[in-house]
Amino acid sequence: MVSLVPSIRAVDLTKRFGPNHAIDRISFEVGAGEVVGFLGPNGAGKSTTMRILTGLLSATSGEAWVAGRSVARDPDSIRHLIGFMPENNPLPEDMRVIEYLRFRARIKGLSRKIGKNRIEEVLDICDLKHGVGRKLIGNLSKGYRQRVGIADAILAEPPIVILDEPTIGLDPHQILGFRRMIQQLRGRMTLVISSHILPEIEKVCDRSVILNRGQVVAAGTRSELRAIFSPGQTYELRIDGSLSEVEMRVKAADESLILRDSYREPGGNVRRITFSSESNSNLVPRIIQSLQGPGLPVIQEIRIRRASLEDIFLAATKKTWKSMPNPLREDEDRITGSEDDQE
Repeated sequence: MVSLVPSIRAVDLTKRFGPNHAIDRISFEVGAGEVVGFLGPNGAGKSTTMRILTGLLSATSGEAWVAGRSVARDPDSIRHLIGFMPENNPLPEDMRVIEYLRFRARIKGLSRKIGKNRIEEVLDICDLKHGVGRKLIGNLSKGYRQRVGIADAILAEPPIVILDEPTIGLDPHQILGFRRMIQQLRGRMTLVISSHILPEIEKVCDRSVILNRGQVVAAGTRSELRAIFSPGQTYELRIDGSLSEVEMRVKAADESLILRDSYREPGGNVRRITFSSESNSNLVPRIIQSLQGPGLPVIQEIRIRRASLEDIFLAATKKTWKSMPNPLREDEDRITGSEDDQE
């Protein structure tokens, strides 16, 4: 039975560093068992929010709950409910992977037997077997260090896992491994993955929360976000012929179609042309029919392209850049705090 209590709930969460807002009255929810991408450009407030949710940083105002418990009022119990891997994951370079995980298992309160079983399981999930467990952490590549950080985060089987920029610095093979890892964890725990690498979030997450300049500018599934920020469809044509005649005839086929882009391929008369329409109807038959007849440009290829998460992200954040004239220019990870943080 799925819990009706959200795994994470934030209401008007705010964090100020002096006169600057790292986050400004953000509100969002993450349902139990969801895999949610927490997106935003550098300095958007992602890491600040993650630190508040894990109890590592206090909010200036607003409130957050984890599994129904207040982060501000019950921070100790919150830490047992969340597995957290920070962006710059501090790992002891002079310890072997297996030694570090045994050490972390004791700190997390796991018995020797349960700890041993869990270490074997996370080594398998994170692909840290085949001798890697015996290596010094200081001798590991960036990708393997990230895997060790994730293994630590899921070691005690917390109901909620927060990973802050887990794919930074990974090569394509390591990123594929990360995707497989998330699939193994899906349904076993709630996952929040903070990132600005959009293709990875698009592939592994159920929903996205997009931040910009300390505010939530969008939240929902890709279909929901597409309906808000990029409705309709885009048509990409590859034709051999005059652009002016193509544009005139295609627009005559449906007045909602708007020419967005056109360029000629090198060494010939072939053009790639992009039209967009806010209509969700399939206009391909009309476009093809409009270009039928002797002497008309020949369609070599036509396809429909729907908005990607990157398209949605750019549309959502562009709206914020226009409406907020005074951005927080400091990198949130470099701000050490002010008297507002001291209690």
